[in-house]
Amino acid sequence: MTRSFRPGALLRRFAQALGLVLSITVAGQAWAFDTQAKAAYVVDLTTRTVLLDKNADTPLPPASMSKLMTLYIAFEALRDGRLELDEELPVSAHAMSYGGSTMFLDTTDRVSVEDLIRGIIVLSGNDACAVIAEALSPDGTEAGFARYMTQRAQQMGMTNSTFANSNGWPAAGHRMSMRDLALLATHLIEDFPNFYPLFAERTFAFDGRAPQNSSNRNPLLGLGIGADGLKTGHTEEAGYGLVGSAKQGDRRVVFVLSGLDTQAARAQESEAIVNWAFRQFTQKSLLKAGETVMKAEVFMGQAPTVALTTGDDLIALVPVLNSKEIPAEVVYNGPISAPVAKGDQVAELIISPDGLPETRVPLVAAESVAKGGFMVRITTALDHLLTELGSDPEAEPVTEPAGETEAEAAS
Repeated sequence: MTRSFRPGALLRRFAQALGLVLSITVAGQAWAFDTQAKAAYVVDLTTRTVLLDKNADTPLPPASMSKLMTLYIAFEALRDGRLELDEELPVSAHAMSYGGSTMFLDTTDRVSVEDLIRGIIVLSGNDACAVIAEALSPDGTEAGFARYMTQRAQQMGMTNSTFANSNGWPAAGHRMSMRDLALLATHLIEDFPNFYPLFAERTFAFDGRAPQNSSNRNPLLGLGIGADGLKTGHTEEAGYGLVGSAKQGDRRVVFVLSGLDTQAARAQESEAIVNWAFRQFTQKSLLKAGETVMKAEVFMGQAPTVALTTGDDLIALVPVLNSKEIPAEVVYNGPISAPVAKGDQVAELIISPDGLPETRVPLVAAESVAKGGFMVRITTALDHLLTELGSDPEAEPVTEPAGETEAEAAS
């Protein structure tokens, strides 16, 4: 039987200590950001809390934001020794043919992998992407690399991403969702901390040949709000977009915007989202690892109850204005049958901050409870039988013996 526990005496004490309101509450959208973007996704990376989801699973043209996938594959190749930073790669006629944002490469160039990577990140070089793509493609072509990009994205959980090229040049079927882009950004940040600082680089004057294209287009870099990446994008079809990240104190936020009308709107919206994410939400320590949440009933055990606790410290993201009262409940299938081993997951703590997705935290047994002996099993079985009899709606009613009638008394 599934049991959902709301404030009893023990839970009220737990609630007072942790600032939780142990009840079921339907979360609203009181803290939602009213974005102008056609699609958006914002996640607090530290707690994995989704702060905003607008059309986040819709596959859309990602423009140059899809260059992040080319960079991820390049970083994997560097990590695995299939590329070297100082290795120089040739520039094909195909790579040179790209227009738009470029490093102005030509077929006489041999360019180091490091310069190509910086050219992709800072200068958004379409040609640089194609050079990397042809070097790492299974068949030596950019089209083959795009197929590999799609396969690798699927393996990483980006199920709404398909690629037709390495750089986001407008093409049929070249699509990514905002959630996929946020997942990719997360992988870049966490899988390659040695390369991630490159995304904060503001200028790169490659060979001095393109002064007009030497600055990073990320409008948040240098604003003092903790922004340190990742990639802008723009085509006529996609509008203006940005995959961004910012870190303030112990918190990091990743966000993706797409479909804005102007560069100015992208800059204003991005800065507003970062400020909103850090100012309207705060981290709160709710539980220390090993701290007892409550005691759950044990069936046929040597002890009648077992303490429930979390395996790790519990830190949640909550709205600043409602940080003192956090709806929560404990749910488990009970009573829990003995034996119970220490560390077994036997329940969940469901936390539902106002306006945010609920968080489900596993609760584990704080100690082992062995199966009870013969007398415990007999006593438990008898108690269970008496309880069942007492609650049986079909049981015959018990009545007092009827008294004698007046006629029977006279005979």
